[in-house]
Amino acid sequence: MSFTKMLIRLNPAHLVSRSLERLIAHRSLRLTQPKHTNHSQQVKQTRRLYSTGALTSKLTRNGDERKSVVCIEGNIASGKTTCLEYFSKTCDIEVLTEPISKWRNVRGHNPLGLMYQDPQRWGLTLQTYVQLTMLDQHISPIMSPIRMMERSIYSAKYIFVENLFKSGKMPEVDFAVLTEWFEWIVKNIDIPLDLIAVYLQTSPQKCYERLKMRCREEEKVIPLEYLEAVHQRYEDWLIKQTLYKVPAPVLVIPADHDLQTMLKQYEENRYRILTASNGQFKGHNLQ
Repeated sequence: MSFTKMLIRLNPAHLVSRSLERLIAHRSLRLTQPKHTNHSQQVKQTRRLYSTGALTSKLTRNGDERKSVVCIEGNIASGKTTCLEYFSKTCDIEVLTEPISKWRNVRGHNPLGLMYQDPQRWGLTLQTYVQLTMLDQHISPIMSPIRMMERSIYSAKYIFVENLFKSGKMPEVDFAVLTEWFEWIVKNIDIPLDLIAVYLQTSPQKCYERLKMRCREEEKVIPLEYLEAVHQRYEDWLIKQTLYKVPAPVLVIPADHDLQTMLKQYEENRYRILTASNGQFKGHNLQ
């Protein structure tokens, strides 16, 4: 093997690109396999929506029938898990939570914890892995009529990478590398997240109170100022739309309330969320 060819094969970008190609090819192969649906487990609400045609609008992507993808966005401790749990229990929905367990343990290492301790040193390491794991979720076969995801590859870049850089905790070269990778991904890989984003709009103070109550080890070092910064990034992106392009219509749900009030709001907005694929959402920032 020539020295030039050896350098090309050892180039990190080349290695990651080949890994992505294998991942996409593997997903495509899995998509061709038949899926067996247990209709007895479908909830009456979802059946009714199907019977009225609300969930059968076909949005196609490369000639394939399009399924509804809903993204739940919000600050740390804004109530995303509670929202996902509500919909997973009441409808025939596939729920994908953030792969935090992976971020906590990469072959015995905890990049999530390391990032909170020293973001300037470990920010690139964590966010590179976050980008990979979120991409894996986005392109995995959708096994139910509706998929709900906790956050997205977009917020990973537009909120958290952006916040690290703007706060001076990520070197410009690291930010440039992550930006190049993200732009390549959205340009070359079909990411099914173009229907609706549910934004749980929560005040930083309320998030801070909830964060302290749940006592996750990695979150003990998170100050209120960090939550305020993340909140501002979300507001700029999804409300003011001054940060980056919003990839989907946005349904805003105020989320400072107690559990019972939030459950009532989810019930009131359920139909709008479940029928996201029928094209009724023409604009953004739907209150």
